[in-house]
Amino acid sequence: MSNPFIQIGNRKIGLDYPPLVIAEIGINHEGSLKVAKEMVDAAARSGVEVVKHQTHIVEDEMSSEAKKVIPGNADISIYEIMERCALNEDDENALKIYVESKGMIFLSTPFSRAAANRLESMNVSAYKIGSGECNNYPLLEHIAKFKKPVILSTGMNTLESVEKAIAIFDKHNVPVAVLHTTNLYPTPPELVRFGAMKQLHEAFPDKVFGLSDHTLNNNACLGAVALGASILERHFTDHKQRTGPDIICSMDEQECQHLIKSSREIALMRGGIKAPVKEEQVTIDFAFATVCAIEGIKKGEKLTKHNIWVKRPGTGEIPAENFSEILNKKAKIDIEKDVQLKWTDFE
Repeated sequence: MSNPFIQIGNRKIGLDYPPLVIAEIGINHEGSLKVAKEMVDAAARSGVEVVKHQTHIVEDEMSSEAKKVIPGNADISIYEIMERCALNEDDENALKIYVESKGMIFLSTPFSRAAANRLESMNVSAYKIGSGECNNYPLLEHIAKFKKPVILSTGMNTLESVEKAIAIFDKHNVPVAVLHTTNLYPTPPELVRFGAMKQLHEAFPDKVFGLSDHTLNNNACLGAVALGASILERHFTDHKQRTGPDIICSMDEQECQHLIKSSREIALMRGGIKAPVKEEQVTIDFAFATVCAIEGIKKGEKLTKHNIWVKRPGTGEIPAENFSEILNKKAKIDIEKDVQLKWTDFE
């Protein structure tokens, strides 16, 4: 079976392609299109292919009850945060055009039906679904009808709830990739749980998988690539002096550059079987040992540990592994000291 892949725009994503790094600007711009564009500039300089935004239409996304809910990484309500950080439709359109003018793909996470409709009217090439929406099956049904590829984050969910989400996209023949996530900002290393990511992959082997990460450095993403991840997502900022809800777990331009380069390197290291590769022959030739005479041996004399032994290089006929099976054989010819033995030298 060939490896699964999905395609967003002209970018194919899967094990046979370099890992895709998504720079999530999200709401780090705090509602400023100017700041958002500065972050896009930094993402472009770092070599990013995909910039991700968040589409918040607050009145469609939250009831007034949300004014009483304060997130773990904030001191004001989630309603106030999103009101402050949301871009209006004109600004978001302008941001998409700006991202695309830099040769990158614009993605966004819709947090409501109105947000999904806005993104569809903007003709986005795919949808990113956040962990909080993974079990919002009415919204997933709505998005699936657009028939665009989906990247699904699965934090805070069980395999059972993820399975229901995937079933919706499968029913509509929508390509879907799944990302393991831990929704703590920042996530401590012991809660990253690569085991959970592998479980996700084992449960849905026909899906591209990856990691949406909220730790403080690139280690989790790089470890995920070693385990087969094809998509890596981290929050992104142009510099760490910004204020914003997700700045603490955001990578900057240099870290992003490093993540792209290193993830591609690690992807090249995956796979293979435990056997010598043909390129190692040049080393085998000097590093392996073959059977040699360590004394002069007369015709008719027995081969013993006193007159033969194993020595480098590995260019002789009889490898070290065959040493014991030629002990006590009789020499058919005189053999000089310090020559490599041949199979025809003895009976």
